Amino acid sequence: MSEPSLTSNQEAPKSAENRDTVQFSTFFVSGRLYGIDVSSVQEVTKSLPITEVPLAPNYIHGLINLRGQIATAVSLRDLFELKDPAPNEFMNVVCRLDGVLISLLVDEIGDVIELSQNSFEPTPDTISPKVAKFMDGIYKIPGHLLSIIEVKRVLGVLNE
Repeated sequence: MSEPSLTSNQEAPKSAENRDTVQFSTFFVSGRLYGIDVSSVQEVTKSLPITEVPLAPNYIHGLINLRGQIATAVSLRDLFELKDPAPNEFMNVVCRLDGVLISLLVDEIGDVIELSQNSFEPTPDTISPKVAKFMDGIYKIPGHLLSIIEVKRVLGVLNE
């Protein structure tokens, strides 16, 4: 199968500009594979204690203390409104963007993968709008569809 090329109305994620390849830290939520540009990921950790925040939206599980730094813990499962049962423990993908620390709660951590920006495709119309609004696009990789999450869009929800 040949890799599709980008056309003028399709843009690769900002992280892929001026490079032939881009690296993503991958993870699973509800059996689906997602990725975030590695430059946005500070670290990946096992489940950490969470302090609840009263009256916060359901997707904000609370705050975590990461060696003295406070991060908002956001459940991607709840943000995407996925209905299947959640795991007993979450993994944390800790991202720093514009000085803000955010911990994305995910089911399972995947690998860091490097992909050609030529294989980037826009977000398909078949993706739920509840998920698509947080995505930059997709990459087709053997056995999976890798959905690319834009951390700025997740942060935007926290500022609403």
